[in-house]
Amino acid sequence: MTVEQLAAYIDHTLLKPEATRAQVRTLCDEAMQYEFKAVCVNSVFVKDCASLLKGTNVAVCTVVGFPLGAMSTEAKREECRIACGEGAREIDMVLWIGGLLSGADDLVAQDIGELGYLCRERGAELKVIFETAMLSEAQIARACELSITAGAHWVKTSTGFGPGGATVDAVRIMHREVSAHGLKVKASGGIRTLKDVRAMVDAGAERIGTSSGVAIVKESIAEQA
Repeated sequence: MTVEQLAAYIDHTLLKPEATRAQVRTLCDEAMQYEFKAVCVNSVFVKDCASLLKGTNVAVCTVVGFPLGAMSTEAKREECRIACGEGAREIDMVLWIGGLLSGADDLVAQDIGELGYLCRERGAELKVIFETAMLSEAQIARACELSITAGAHWVKTSTGFGPGGATVDAVRIMHREVSAHGLKVKASGGIRTLKDVRAMVDAGAERIGTSSGVAIVKESIAEQA
């Protein structure tokens, strides 16, 4: 892929708890320079990013129920509502993993569905983070099914704060389960090189969440020089 095509896959990400406003400003500057698809930040920075990126093609993405997913639906819904109001156009919510493992499928679907409805109402897209390192292949497939039923737009591998990140196998399973239903796959967690990106894209990912976006693009530029 060209450098421009590569950049269009990338959600330029800064989610560490010690992130500062200066670092977020740099993140946005880099996203504009390299024409990344989006920046992904914690919700406290959404308003700043929306202001910095106004008039550009870089979207503002934020996380909800992060990083555990074990918050009430009401809390996630309010976090989502505020983020959309402040300029977020993509919401990456964490699946209630314990609910999935407990077989509480109706409640997990309700959790996703309420945020999906809110996002559609406000012109945003919803991605559901599974934390695939905690799940079996069958559980990943079930999480995909619930996300489809509940009206999500994307499924996503990992928070980057769990026991493992994205794997080719997980991305392949997710793509297999959701692609026919119009959902897309975002791979995130541990993706640091151009080789990593290519592997995830080949497996079916249509978006890459990474804090190494600049290094990856520079690697591509050097390769094509």
